[in-house]
Amino acid sequence: MNKQLVVKPEKCTGCRTCEVVCSFEKTGAFNPAHSAVTVIAYDEAAVSVPVMCQQCDEAPCVKICPVGALYRDDDSIVKWFESRCIVCRLCADACPMGNMSYSPVTRKMSKCNRCDGDPKCAAFCPSGALSFTAGDASIGRKRTVAETIKAVYGLEE
Repeated sequence: MNKQLVVKPEKCTGCRTCEVVCSFEKTGAFNPAHSAVTVIAYDEAAVSVPVMCQQCDEAPCVKICPVGALYRDDDSIVKWFESRCIVCRLCADACPMGNMSYSPVTRKMSKCNRCDGDPKCAAFCPSGALSFTAGDASIGRKRTVAETIKAVYGLEE
């Protein structure tokens, strides 16, 4: 069974350690602007949620890439051949989570690759909001997270 990055928004303190650690892993600099994780703060509800690539089953970024630079590896991780990428940014437009990004510094696209099996965001998360555990990123877990957010915002139907 593959390991999955699991987000538990109820444990997130909004410290943004995941952003800083991710940017350092990717670029060698502590600059959250270059992170593949974005912490979104919902101030009204006093909730923060780390958002990262969900490795979508039917990944829109993979489907839209005109040169086949994005692909799914044997561990079901969406990765890309940087040498094939023409930096058209269509993948960024297609990503429903907003986690494909363009770096003006490197002039390349960037996304979460789970640090090749050792995601630093989960390793350094002080509150346990992020974990890398065996299991599947089932629709049931995603639905539970969505329901929690709906309840916090009073969006129940």
